[in-house]
Amino acid sequence: MNFRFEVIKECPQTGARLGRLTTPHGVADTPVFMPVGTQATVKTMTPDEVAGLGARIILSNTYHLYLRPGADIIQEAGGLHRFMNWPGIILTDSGGFQVFSLGELRKIEEEGVTFRSHLDGSTHFLSPEKSIQIQMSLGADIIMAFDECTPYPCSYEYAKASLERTTRWARRCQAVHTRSDQALFGIVQGGVFPKLREQSAHELVELDFPGYGIGGLSVGEPKPLMYEMLECTVPLLPQHRPRYLMGVGSPDCLVEGVSRGIDMFDCVLPTRIARNGTAMTSRGKLVIRNAIYARDFQPIDPECSCYTCQNYTRAYIRHLLKANEVLALRLMTTHNLFYLLNLMQQMRDALNENRFPAFRKNFWEQYSMDTKTKKEA
Repeated sequence: MNFRFEVIKECPQTGARLGRLTTPHGVADTPVFMPVGTQATVKTMTPDEVAGLGARIILSNTYHLYLRPGADIIQEAGGLHRFMNWPGIILTDSGGFQVFSLGELRKIEEEGVTFRSHLDGSTHFLSPEKSIQIQMSLGADIIMAFDECTPYPCSYEYAKASLERTTRWARRCQAVHTRSDQALFGIVQGGVFPKLREQSAHELVELDFPGYGIGGLSVGEPKPLMYEMLECTVPLLPQHRPRYLMGVGSPDCLVEGVSRGIDMFDCVLPTRIARNGTAMTSRGKLVIRNAIYARDFQPIDPECSCYTCQNYTRAYIRHLLKANEVLALRLMTTHNLFYLLNLMQQMRDALNENRFPAFRKNFWEQYSMDTKTKKEA
């Protein structure tokens, strides 16, 4: 297999670890944040720009690409890397989260899920086998097993039945996956019930996946509860396999996830809030659209070295946002992605230099200051 993961260093105080992920399309140092390119593009950015910000892995969406333009077209183009002109690592999700988020538009059965397209209402069927076949056609370096993303809240009985179905589906995914140049990850489920998380982890570890996603979190539960689920799940996963916390991308959750041994993260948050005029900074979020910034000629974040902060002011970017200029979205997205990718680099540096606990403490001192300021405002 053309896939390898090695743990280089581990923080004895926290369990945070520095690692390296090797794939057919390059190497990524971990812990790593993966920008999301749902439609085979990170919105408003070119692939060269995304790579220039420091991204080594991006995520694309099986559900959306299956519906439009179709996996057959992407395969005919030479695979997803060529289709979107991204030379680095690609991870595709299974489509499970999107399908299960359709609510009344889908029906879950043992064989798979029947759902109606959010685009035109047409009916489709997605099974574990079909999800893997689509992902093999797309040609991503890392692909995900088809799982049921348990909602929050839900009953213990529902979460148990859901995770057991996810395990059965994981076996079916393994049975049909044949590409040796792809790594197929299993996904731990179990809702917010520690015993179910443990059951799911044990069942999936027995299947010996090359990596493990932790799904069904960051779906509305309080953050302390998410951290509790990580604390009861992560120790049960193999030491020398990557651990991927799915759908998490706020700075505080990245720091706390890393401190609990997570290696990989993805989320639409930095790009989505950028398009809404919100910036991530070392002191917390800034809503640049607000009138208070109309005559603010500072950069978004005076401590940031991204292209946006080196060249433009809050006042100018606010003007672009109010005028609905596309450049505003590009500048905001550039900043937010740089901020998170740089945050991950800072954590890797801290781990390499054996000072991660001090880094974490300093992060929370700034973050707590921002939280206090917002409460007072």
